[in-house]
Amino acid sequence: LKDVKEVHLQKILNQEEGRSHSHVTKLRMVMQELFGKARKTRLIVFDPSEDLQLPAATKGKNRPITEEERKHILATAETHRAGLWVLTILYSGLRPGETAALLWKDVDFEQGVIHVYKAIESGSNAVKAPKTDAGHRDIPIHAVLLPKLKAAQGQPFDRVFTKTNGKPHTGDSLQQLWHSFCRAMDIEMGAKVYRNQIVESKLAEDLTPYCLRHTFCTDLERAGIP
Repeated sequence: LKDVKEVHLQKILNQEEGRSHSHVTKLRMVMQELFGKARKTRLIVFDPSEDLQLPAATKGKNRPITEEERKHILATAETHRAGLWVLTILYSGLRPGETAALLWKDVDFEQGVIHVYKAIESGSNAVKAPKTDAGHRDIPIHAVLLPKLKAAQGQPFDRVFTKTNGKPHTGDSLQQLWHSFCRAMDIEMGAKVYRNQIVESKLAEDLTPYCLRHTFCTDLERAGIP
């Protein structure tokens, strides 16, 4: 600990240049907690993390979908294999990682709620508990979503959403699933295709699964729900 200098910690931070603002901020926070505690307990005299500067980072834009996007998402969801997955995020606000860990026993048709208490961990794909107590929640099943979930219902301990081979989804496979859905949606919106490649896209570049999650919150606000 005594050998660690500010320049060493700054080098570690600088190597994360280009990552998300949240990522580099949390990394600096961990460093400051570690060395701040070491100084308070007199393990070190000076804290090398006090004046660390954040490297250039990207700040993501989380937005709800537009009404035009909603129309095409709903249309594409009728035929695409990712349709139920996309509608579940849109009508329940689940994170992609939470959908990957969802079991059919968590979909409580008697009570009309989805019990959320776990998610797959980014990077390792291990199932973990939510970061905070607020992550444990019961979400009412939307009237549009209810019959679609019932039609797809499986065994209690089966995953609700799996890969085509029946295996659990990973972070990478969910990303591939989203890209496949977006391609179909883009074509549905009128994108130009040449030799099976989209040469003129109609899709917004910042459309992500989290836009669906934010739309859920926006729809709740519009409906007067806190």
